[in-house]
Amino acid sequence: MDTARKKQLLEEYKNRKPEMGVISVRCIMTGEAFLGISKDTKTDFNSTRCKLATSWHPNKRLQELWNQYGEKSFEFLVLKVLKYEDPAADHTDELEALCEQCLAADKGARRIWR
Repeated sequence: MDTARKKQLLEEYKNRKPEMGVISVRCIMTGEAFLGISKDTKTDFNSTRCKLATSWHPNKRLQELWNQYGEKSFEFLVLKVLKYEDPAADHTDELEALCEQCLAADKGARRIWR
C-alpha cells in the first residue's frame, strides 16, 4: 500500500462518526437488562460478546446469565442514539443523561458497567 493511500485511510478513520448512544444487553430468558453508554456501539457490542464468550466480563450477573443460557438467549440493542457533529468532542455528559432516561424508563434495568 502506498503512502498516499495510508494517509487517506488514516484521515478517514480520524474523521469517522461512529454511532454513539445507550446500549442494552438483555437476557431474553429472564428479562434482565444491562444498560451502558457507548461512544462506538458496534465496537462495544463486539467487545462485550468477546468478554462474555471468554468469561472475562466484569459484570458478574451478566456473565452468570450468559454462562447459563448462552449467546442465543441475549439481544443487543441500541436504545437511544446521540446526534452529534464533532467526533473529537467529549460527549460523555450527554450520553450519561440519555442513559439515565433509559434507566428511569425501565425500572428493572441496571448499568452494565459501574
